[in-house]
Amino acid sequence: MNALNDNTVTSWWWIRHAPVTSHEGRLYGNTDVPANTGDVDAFEGLAAQLPKGALWVTSHLQRTHQTAGAIAEAGHPVSDPLVEEDLGEQCFGDWQGMSYAEVAADRAGEDHPFWIAPAHYAVPNGESFATVMARVSDTVLRLSAHHAGRDIVAVAHGGTIRAALGQALGIEPDQALSFTVDNLSITRIDCFHGAGGRMDWCVIGVNLPPSKSAPHGVVFPPRR
Repeated sequence: MNALNDNTVTSWWWIRHAPVTSHEGRLYGNTDVPANTGDVDAFEGLAAQLPKGALWVTSHLQRTHQTAGAIAEAGHPVSDPLVEEDLGEQCFGDWQGMSYAEVAADRAGEDHPFWIAPAHYAVPNGESFATVMARVSDTVLRLSAHHAGRDIVAVAHGGTIRAALGQALGIEPDQALSFTVDNLSITRIDCFHGAGGRMDWCVIGVNLPPSKSAPHGVVFPPRR
């Protein structure tokens, strides 16, 4: 870990994985389904915007590995990523493989306007989004401390990125579910390290599209 001072900043560059097109309208959650990496322009845009020399992190699910590989194929130097299972998508347990209509009937009125279920609703044989937010927060704090001062590119999932935003802003899990996170979008969150292990968080951009014409120094302000 780097020696810390008041100017030490760790920048998280969150990328949601490429689209999943094989789910046939059914809830896949943390099922290990493949991604469709055919959008060459989007990957070239990510290759242009992401910082070089970053630490790369993925979840354990193949769609994040495939997305990182496609960014590398588009010309960006991608190091061998750390694989962090706790950055995986929410496990929807018995609901995985069900149609959304079947899920709606099964949850018996436990509804959320922007998610599959309320944040604290424990899915049968699965987990709640609040549990996801807790495990993602623990991982983000650990990696921020161990790799302070670096850029971290994390290829993960919509639920994971909402959880990271919730942790950074100190908001409740149900509020964190209000963010939109599109496939192959960029969300950047900076961690400012202070004395005694203090971490302050600044959300720089959310759900930003990849663009070949806007390298990262234009879309995002420079790190302090």
